[in-house]
Amino acid sequence: MQRHDLEVDRARHRRATLPEAARVTELEAAAQAIDDDITRAAVEVSDLEAEQRKADADVDLVRQRSEKDRVLLDTINDAKQLSNLQHELESLARRQAELEDVELEVMERLEAAQKSHAALLAQREALAVDLADARTARDNALADLADEEQIARAAREAAAQGLPADLLALYDKLRADNGGIGAAALHRGRCEGCRIELTPVDLGRIREAPPAEVIRCEECRRILVRTAESGL
Repeated sequence: MQRHDLEVDRARHRRATLPEAARVTELEAAAQAIDDDITRAAVEVSDLEAEQRKADADVDLVRQRSEKDRVLLDTINDAKQLSNLQHELESLARRQAELEDVELEVMERLEAAQKSHAALLAQREALAVDLADARTARDNALADLADEEQIARAAREAAAQGLPADLLALYDKLRADNGGIGAAALHRGRCEGCRIELTPVDLGRIREAPPAEVIRCEECRRILVRTAESGL
């Protein structure tokens, strides 16, 4: 029964420390981080698109004003007005060049942001595949552990059949107090629970005890199970 209980305990421990589950947790954290990066990248792209629309509009406005002034050149005969208009056209040309530089700079930043956003989306797609595979591996491992635990529990119940209730209660209490081991084999004169060799006096007492008597280790108080390898 102790052996089957240890099998159940091992299955539980493996479930709690399952590498496949840790891998899923790691990939989920990575996926969340990429989602956050994608959100920030999308906001940056949206802001730059708005900035580019404004830059385009500013250039178009100056260009339209220049077109209008050039049309007026053919209708003005006054020298002073003509000189003022020519100065304005020169100013508009300089302003248009400045705005076109801004427009180009925004366009380059937007293109870089769009590439970064697209790369993050590709990373998320690849990560989603890895995460799906990892979840499948985890679920398969958990299913195998559940089967192992179920088999061990069934074997434990079968082994417990016919044992006195007071002995089972003692065993369960000892398991709870001693790290899951309530009964240990007596192997060549040594308790396999605390790994301490029994004294000749204790071995003599155990040798003379009836087969049905519950023997306990004087050191760790676990139930001692006598076998052909006990050294009695």
